[in-house]
This record gives sequence, C-alpha cells and structure tokens, in this order.
Amino acid sequence: MHAEPPRYSLRISERAASCGAKGCVTLRWIRLSTLLLSVMVAGWLAVGGDASFKHRGELLWLPLAHAASADVYTCPMHPEVRSEEPGRCPQCGMFLEKAPAETAPPPAVKPQSSGKPAAETAQHSSRPAYSCPMHPQVTSDKPGVCPICGMNLEKVPEAGVLPGGEPMPAGTVYIRPERQQLIGVQLGEVQEKSLSGTVRAVGRLALDETRVARVQTRIEGWIDQVFVDFTGKSVRKGQPLFSVYSPELVATQQELIISRKSLDKLKTSTFPEARTGAETLYRSTRERLRLWDLSDAQIREIERRGTPSRSVTLYAPQDGFVLTRNAYPGQRITPDTELYVIADLSRLWVLADVYEYELPLIQVGQKADLTLTAFPGRVFHAKVSFIYPQVEASTRTLKVRLDLPNPDHLLKPDLYAQASFAIDHGRELVVSQESVLDSGTEQTVFVARGNGYFEPRTVSLGRRVAGDVVVLKGLSAGEKVVTSAVFFVDSESKLRPAFRAMTSGEPAAVPSGHAGHN
Repeated sequence: MHAEPPRYSLRISERAASCGAKGCVTLRWIRLSTLLLSVMVAGWLAVGGDASFKHRGELLWLPLAHAASADVYTCPMHPEVRSEEPGRCPQCGMFLEKAPAETAPPPAVKPQSSGKPAAETAQHSSRPAYSCPMHPQVTSDKPGVCPICGMNLEKVPEAGVLPGGEPMPAGTVYIRPERQQLIGVQLGEVQEKSLSGTVRAVGRLALDETRVARVQTRIEGWIDQVFVDFTGKSVRKGQPLFSVYSPELVATQQELIISRKSLDKLKTSTFPEARTGAETLYRSTRERLRLWDLSDAQIREIERRGTPSRSVTLYAPQDGFVLTRNAYPGQRITPDTELYVIADLSRLWVLADVYEYELPLIQVGQKADLTLTAFPGRVFHAKVSFIYPQVEASTRTLKVRLDLPNPDHLLKPDLYAQASFAIDHGRELVVSQESVLDSGTEQTVFVARGNGYFEPRTVSLGRRVAGDVVVLKGLSAGEKVVTSAVFFVDSESKLRPAFRAMTSGEPAAVPSGHAGHN
C-alpha cells in the first residue's frame, strides 16, 4: 500500500503545469522538482520510513504551497471539492466559493469503500474507529471532520458492546456531552419512597333520609286548627301541628269512657267472665286510639275528663324544619294525605362523585375534608358511610355518601362542596412522569448507561401520584433515567439505526419499545 503524496505539493505541480504552456521556465523547474521529491517521499514511506518524517514533510511543503497557490475555491456543501479557479461543484452544481487562505484546512476523511457500517469496521480493526454522527457511512481510523457536513468525527464503540464491556441493548444511542447540554437532557433517579396523595371529588349536600318524617293521619276527618302554618318553620318534638275533627274518633272516645266505667264497676264482680270482658274492651279501645296517633297523655286526659273531645291535636314526631306543609283549616283529610314533611338538619349527607379508576382508594369509614364556596376559609370534616353500587354511565363516576355533622344548622341542603380524601399509598418504587414516553400500547424510559449512552427500556407502570408514577416492572432502584428532552433522545435512538441501515443496506434493529411510535 503506497502512501498518498502531500496534497500541497500536487497543487504546486498543477500550478506549474498550467504555466508551462506559456513558457514559464521557472515553474517548469518547480514542477519537475516537486514531482521528484514527491516520488522520493512516497518511496521512503512505502519501505517503512519514519512516520514522523511524513509530518515534517508536510510542514516543509506548507510555505511553498502558500507561495505557489493564490486562491482556492471550494463547495459550501461539499468541502472536499476544491479548485484553483471559479466554477461549479460536480456533485451538487452549486457555485464554488473562495476559501480563506490563512490556515490549512483540517484533514478530510474519505468514506469507506467497503460499504460496511462504522461499528462493523471497528470490530475488525485493532485501532479505534471514528464516524460522523450525521452521516454514519463516513468513517475513519483517526479523528477528523466529516467531508459532507464538517462535523467532528465521534468514536464508534465496538459493535454490540458498551464502554464497560457489557452487551449493548438494541436502540442504545450515544449523545456527546455538549449535545446533551444543547438539547437539555436531564437525569433523574429511580427510587423508593413513601407516597401519599389526594383524591378530589365534587359533592352535593343532601338531606339525611333517615331523619325525614312525613306527617299523615290514620283516620278521615276535617282539620279544625293549624298551629304550624308556614314552610321552613323550626319545630320541636311534641310541638302541636294541627287539630282534627273526626266522627269516628269522637265515637271511639265515647267507647273508651264507657268501657272505663264498666271496668271500674266490675272489678269486684263475682263473675270472672264479666270482669274479663270489661278489661278486654277497655284495652282494645285504648289501643285503637293509640294507633290513631293519640298519645298516652291524651288518652288519660279523655278518661279523667269523662267526656269526648270534639277535635284531637296531633304533634310533631321529631325536631326539624318544615319542608312541606299541606294542612289548612277546614280541609278534609284522608289517611293518604301528606300534611307535613319535617327534616332534621343536624346531620346531612354529602353525595360525592368519584371517578371509577379512583374507587379502589375509597373505603367506608374513611375521613374527608370539605370546603364550600359559601364559607371560604373553613374546612368541614365528614366520614364515608356508604358507597353506592351503581356507576353512572354518562359520567363514569360512582356516588360516595359521607355523613356531615351540622349541629348549628349552618349548612343547607343542595350546597356544592369540594371533598378531599387523603390517601396513603405506602412505600413504592417510582419514577418521574416526565421520563415516561407513552405510545398508547407501551411505556418506554431511557436509562443512562454512562459515558453518554442511553438505553430505551419498556416498563410496566402503575398509578400516578403527585408527579411520580409507580414502577411495577422494568426498572431497579438507583438507576438513572432521562427526565427532560425525552423526545429528542427518542428521535436519536430511532433515526440513527434507520439511517445506518438505509446507507448500508442492512435492516435496522429497532427496540420493541419504539414500535408503537415509529
């Protein structure tokens, strides 16, 4: 293998040749001397001469080259194309531009003629190989610049092996430090930590259905007087609501009085049957009045007075507020007439809508904090008492019922509230959400393998909590992953093997984690 003669000596000889036709004797002598010296240097290097002499020879001819060549023209897109006269580039057709003559251009590297990728070339060579990051087909056995784009060549690792000797996974990409800084690559650590989050839901205050009383009579008659005469009035248990006149009720009172007198007279009777019959009639009459919602005190008052009352008063069955009033003086009523609805507001329900994916985090007995726009700055405390069994198909939410104490009746039904449930997830292995590249079918993260190498790895993930996501499979604690500029790293990982395969004619090795977003 013969060494290539120095570049600048050839230019001088070409210049001399151009002047020879005009009779320039001096340039003819220079051309002849240059050719002779070039042959001598090539012969010296071919027989194993000192390599340092080659470099000294190039430096020796450098002043002569600057003295003999006036201007050099080069293509802005193909720096390897050079000429001493203006013209067009034979590769792209662009006009050549004058190159600065102050300094000698850096040595350009010619593409490998074998057509093999740089990694394969490095595997069969004992010396390290270099390749252009933008044009993988350009390789060299020493540092230099790419003749196509002018970028510095980068060292190509041994095929399939990381710098530490570990096998290189498919899709692993090398990004030099200055480029990492340019695109904003940042790293985060996979770690175990205690997770706690908050489930938020919108709720509506409602009546406690177990504390609502509906007032009806069990006899027919007419309302005589009304004592609670408007909706919203607060009532106490035992407070008079209205009085009712009923002929049947008057007759039953008269029957009670007669049976009571008969029992008093037959207490000392020598006939047991008569005494037992009087007791049975008296007890049945009292029980009938009691079933008609007359209290024991009212029954005793009728017995003491000895005369039936024309109208009987009915009382409130519990404390609360009147929500509905249908009782008016002179109104005829029947047992199916609902006269009052009384609700106890000392305790309310909160019906919160929880999304179906958050349902496993909610349990009966769990505490919740409530905030209302009607009372800014205040926090109310409630407890989950029931989880409804039916999911609403339109909103994909489930009703969760909370018990809310309201002793001072400050809160009202139908107010909206924001419910917050504190969730303790325990200790989990997590990674930042920004590091995950989700294609819809697979989740991928890029693991930093050191020295600028990044490996795409498919992972299995769980719930997301406060900017972190739980790792179920694929990562270990302490590993470093890319948390910023993930899309740039992904592009580097996909495009480089694809471009190398396009230029070398071999299929590209694309990792499984990239299949969903090619």
